[in-house]
Amino acid sequence: MSEQNNATEHEQEIVEPVEQASDSVENVEAQDVETEVEAEAEAEAEAELSPEEEIAGLYAELAATKKQVADQKDSVVRAAADIENMRRRAAQDVEKAHKFALEKFANELLPVIDNLERAIEFSDKENETLKPVLEGIDMTLKSFSDAVAKFGVEMLNPQGETFNPEFHQAMSIQPSNDVSPNTVLAVMQKGYTLNGRLLRPAMVMVSKEAE
Repeated sequence: MSEQNNATEHEQEIVEPVEQASDSVENVEAQDVETEVEAEAEAEAEAELSPEEEIAGLYAELAATKKQVADQKDSVVRAAADIENMRRRAAQDVEKAHKFALEKFANELLPVIDNLERAIEFSDKENETLKPVLEGIDMTLKSFSDAVAKFGVEMLNPQGETFNPEFHQAMSIQPSNDVSPNTVLAVMQKGYTLNGRLLRPAMVMVSKEAE
């Protein structure tokens, strides 16, 4: 009988500490849960903003969105402008290529025109035998001039005009009382342009005021 009582007392001694430990764990867990709940409540309380703060935040977001849209729109406009400029430059380059592709070829033809003009200028026009030849040269010169004119080649013959250094080259200066200073007195060699661009300047004699 005494052995049974001793066993029971021993079991109670073992169970009581276990129960106490279990109660301690439960208390700790309960405290942890309570602490987490309080922390969440505090975080929610801190997260809650006043209506004025919410409105201010919305206005700030709206302003940021508007700025982003404006920046993107500006980028699109600049890109479109760049593309248009590239297209315009490309079109101008193509146009120039068409206009001035014959520049070198035209320059090679100018001495031929010069020689035909000299043949007519220095020939004996009173010689009846040469008249048919001169007529043929004159017709050839006219055909030549008309042909190059179709491709934008124009003659510069500034006799009596005001000297223009952009298109004329002064070979000599002659005092004169008959015309105003800086007037072309004579053309030694005609000049030519190709679609407005100078191919060869006209070589001229220019007047100056007589002393």
